[in-house]
Amino acid sequence: MPDENPTLSSPSEQQVSSYLFLHLSENPATSLVFLFLDSTNYHSWRQSIIPVLSSKKKSWIHSCPPKDNRTFSTWSHCNNMVVSWLVHFVSVPIRQSVIGMDVTLDIWNNLKIKYSQGDLSRISNLQLEGASLDQGDLSVTCYFTKLRIIGKFHM
Repeated sequence: MPDENPTLSSPSEQQVSSYLFLHLSENPATSLVFLFLDSTNYHSWRQSIIPVLSSKKKSWIHSCPPKDNRTFSTWSHCNNMVVSWLVHFVSVPIRQSVIGMDVTLDIWNNLKIKYSQGDLSRISNLQLEGASLDQGDLSVTCYFTKLRIIGKFHM
């Protein structure tokens, strides 16, 4: 007997590969990252969240289809999930400033505008640290690891 309830049937390969697909295990409170955005770590936070969203095919946060688009309803459902994730990926004080925003693009841009410049003093410190780093007694491996860490957070 064919499955009469399509919502409980297994998703097709095409559905699963869609950027709008939400797995049954995904929910608004899913903890995807352990680094929460605060006023000092925007760039590190961004570097940790982008691969997570990309792995879930949700790196489309920089777009929003027109309301008359046939996929808008599905996009809206998926957008709400990503909004919930973003709200849960930030510290409590920042969360208060994004609650009520209902489009991931708006939240993403708001966070970028408010907090990406907050890392300027940290970037300056990393530049100084990189310029003054001396191998000294460090092994070549340790020295290049330190350089890589400085370069990673300077991006």
